[in-house]
Amino acid sequence: MTTLLTQEIPITGMTCAACVRRVENAVAGVAGVDHVEVSLATEAARVRYAPGALDRDAIREAVVAAGYDVDSAAETEAIEETLRRRDEEREAEARGLLHRFQIGALLGVPVLIIGKAQFIPGLPDLSQGVMRGLWALSGLLTIPIMVYVGGRFFTGGWAAFRRHDANMDTLVALGTGAAWLYSTVAVAFPGLFPEGTAQPFYEATAVVITLVVLGQALEARAKGRTSQAVRRLMDLRPLVARVVRDGVETEIPAAEVRVGEMVVVRPGEKIPVDGRVHEGRSVVDESMVTGESIPVEKAPGDEVVGGTMNASGVIHFTAERVGSEMVLSRIVQMVRDAQGAKPPIQKVVDVVASYFVPTVMIVSVVSFAVWYTFGPAPALSYAVVVAVAVLVIACPCALGLATPISIMVAVGKAAEYGILIRNGEALQRARGVDTIVLDKTGTVTQGAATLTDVVPHEGVIEADLLRLAAAVEAGSEHPLGRAVVDGASARGVQAERATDFAAVPGQGVRATVGDKTVLVGTASFLAEAGVETEGLERSAAELAEEGRTPILAAADGKPLGVLGIFDPVKTDSVAAIRRLQAMGKHVVILTGDHEATARAVAREVGVETVLARVLPEEKAQRIADLQKRGRQVAMVGDGINDAPALAQADVGIAIGTGTDVAMEAADVTLMGGSLGGVADLLEISEATFVNIRQNLVGAFMYNVLGIPVAAGVLYPFFGILLQPVIAGAAMAFSSVTVVTNANRLRRFKPKGMAGSGAV
Repeated sequence: MTTLLTQEIPITGMTCAACVRRVENAVAGVAGVDHVEVSLATEAARVRYAPGALDRDAIREAVVAAGYDVDSAAETEAIEETLRRRDEEREAEARGLLHRFQIGALLGVPVLIIGKAQFIPGLPDLSQGVMRGLWALSGLLTIPIMVYVGGRFFTGGWAAFRRHDANMDTLVALGTGAAWLYSTVAVAFPGLFPEGTAQPFYEATAVVITLVVLGQALEARAKGRTSQAVRRLMDLRPLVARVVRDGVETEIPAAEVRVGEMVVVRPGEKIPVDGRVHEGRSVVDESMVTGESIPVEKAPGDEVVGGTMNASGVIHFTAERVGSEMVLSRIVQMVRDAQGAKPPIQKVVDVVASYFVPTVMIVSVVSFAVWYTFGPAPALSYAVVVAVAVLVIACPCALGLATPISIMVAVGKAAEYGILIRNGEALQRARGVDTIVLDKTGTVTQGAATLTDVVPHEGVIEADLLRLAAAVEAGSEHPLGRAVVDGASARGVQAERATDFAAVPGQGVRATVGDKTVLVGTASFLAEAGVETEGLERSAAELAEEGRTPILAAADGKPLGVLGIFDPVKTDSVAAIRRLQAMGKHVVILTGDHEATARAVAREVGVETVLARVLPEEKAQRIADLQKRGRQVAMVGDGINDAPALAQADVGIAIGTGTDVAMEAADVTLMGGSLGGVADLLEISEATFVNIRQNLVGAFMYNVLGIPVAAGVLYPFFGILLQPVIAGAAMAFSSVTVVTNANRLRRFKPKGMAGSGAV
């Protein structure tokens, strides 16, 4: 099966949800593209394709043919450069739009005064000739508003018309252009209208364009704030690094550090790249990456992460990951990917929005015909007012931003708390989770197991048991194996070199030590090899009842003894599990460990349901069994053997202190390693979709109620007719309202946040 690749392509020129659908359809038709998602909030297309099948020139041609463009500068820039540049461009756009608004307001105020002169108390009655002159002045003042302030609507609308298409620009251009044209004809050729009915309304054109431009300016400024979390993450990386070259400390740009170089970091300095401490001891503040507020002690052999702060002590470390391979760079990329991905709810909204603009144009034409045919005198004026109001109020900008802008803010906010969400779909599914399945070792427990008991079989010397078991476990990646090796070393036992090492996931390990074939693992693992385990199992059961994990050992088919491993529960696991249970979630511990050991840990943390002695290949099936019973399952794990279960779960959550394989298989990664992050994720998910629901209800209700009111359905009953000026103001600020509401998520704080040291 071919592994598909994903690439982000920045798109320029999109203004509404209809544009999103149009770009998606255009790019989806390019050969080699398997799937495409376009986000109005990030202004980018995420294209999935087979290796070697992506033709960027063909994609660019398709995008241009659809009426938009590709941001070519982003193709050669680093992510941070692109984000920073686009934020600067957005800020410049906001400044430019505000300047246009000021010009529109300066020219539009006299137009508004002239248009509403009859309603201003204290003004003398003016003759028809004087009024006609003032109206002509209004028409002239409105021209620069249309050309300079709102020219983008007309050029965009014309481009859409040439493509036999329609978008937000089409609605604004049609509405304001029709109002201006009708007014000009009424002023220039009053005889074409019944006497006394040749009344222009240039103020509708002037004020609608000016207010829509103001709304776009405020929207651009608000959208710029949504990427602050990602920018803060990128700003964590220092610009310079101090490396040892030819025995001399040299200060160089951090981007030029090479793998294998020795890097020196002094107290109060940021660590420039990822690496492993070679010399020195210090305390490092990792809160900006993990969300955990408690600094972490670092000694030779410990890993350090680029972007974290060295609080005390000078350390020398060997650079292991630089550039895009750094943890911080991967975090930024994951956050960017998630911000651009669409949850299922947005895909439905995009389909609805794609039919919205043509539908509104039809409603506008029908409204015009009804008012012109059945409306009161002057019927033509009423018909034009209604048609323009319908076109102006119905722009689907708010609809297109309602979901992606909330997802963008929420994913950034989660990253501040050390929660990396891979895609918007996972964020949506998280709120429906009712069952939390926890791996035991390294998830509920610390994963820093220690050897506490050594029980040799009859006739076996303790040192021989340790020597042979440690030799075999030296090749294992499992925390229990490391505990055996470290425990033997602490007891002064030197492990021999083992050969022919083989691991059976969830069962044990086998290797040759000297001339002996040594097995270390479960009772069933040894029994399958023909070892008599009855005596060992009695000792194992006693250790398990005490909360120890028993490991059995045998050599050349003969039992050697049992080792007891104690893996203490994480300090915050009890509080985190209680918090999940208080949220109404059913918590399950799933482990390959001994039943008695697992239940001892479960009792300590307050969990009733335990699935023990589960082989790695069976873990995914256990998740599937829960799903068949109607459960929405989140799986939390940290090991290689958890990867299938993480992929099977509705939401896979990897503990960031675990393996890269688990992180790749998961939908969410908790960088801090605390189970409190699971509850934080669920709270962020709930808050996000409450926010999205508010946005969508507001956007849909705005259009569902606004369009009929603009069409005049209230006029026969209450005499209420929506003026285009009011419709324009409502449309302009609907998008601002949506973006502002989404930005409220930036102030969200989980109730039981594991750490307060977030970015």
